[in-house]
Amino acid sequence: MNAVTGTLVDIATADGTADAYLVHPDDGRAHPGVLMYQDAFGLRPHLKAMADRLAASGYTVLVPNVFYRHGHAPVVELPEFIDMEARPDIVGKVVPLMQALTPELSERDAGAYLGWLAESPLATDGPVGITGYCMGARLALYTAGTHPDRVAAVAGFHGGDLASEAPHSPHLLADRISAELYFAHADEDPSMPEEQVRRLEDALTEAGVKHRCEVYAGAHHGYTQSDTAAHNPEAAERHWSELLVLFARAL
Repeated sequence: MNAVTGTLVDIATADGTADAYLVHPDDGRAHPGVLMYQDAFGLRPHLKAMADRLAASGYTVLVPNVFYRHGHAPVVELPEFIDMEARPDIVGKVVPLMQALTPELSERDAGAYLGWLAESPLATDGPVGITGYCMGARLALYTAGTHPDRVAAVAGFHGGDLASEAPHSPHLLADRISAELYFAHADEDPSMPEEQVRRLEDALTEAGVKHRCEVYAGAHHGYTQSDTAAHNPEAAERHWSELLVLFARAL
């Protein structure tokens, strides 16, 4: 594993400036770029630690604060350990931020993030990888469909509403995707019920997208996040294995 260097950076967007965390191997060389999309709780120490672990495997990782229109991270003040049952007020704070990030804004922001990576001397030329968690899995799917020439691989974990009946559901972009995809759902996740799992699989298969979708048994929504009550250590480690295999093959 490589030693890594992490810094805070600013990314110019059409709507302002997005703060972000950038981390890369500390060897003076360029590495494949990866865009890491946050869960609903946003850019925080745990997410930075996840980016550090990924960078140590040989990637230049950019983690934008996708809620930047509402302030610098952390946009919502969070406890060190997030237990939604103990702190239901957190839901009332993060849901409006998620709802405000429309597909149109997501597409525009993704162009800025991908453009920043393309210009960075720390990232190699060529398409990037994306990994997304919770709402980040949805953002990853949107990005793959709206910027297909810039994305080679996408992994999404415990994503919600990836294939709903809404007119802007991200699965409807399947026929525009050229990346290889991997999605790992949680079997105890009401935000991604069985009918949506099937609908996503069917859409990707019909579009001829190279993909693999799995359901992790015994896992809840948020299973990768060790600073939350939803964390499942076994499922989280499985996610790391699948993510690194995908990126090693596709990037």
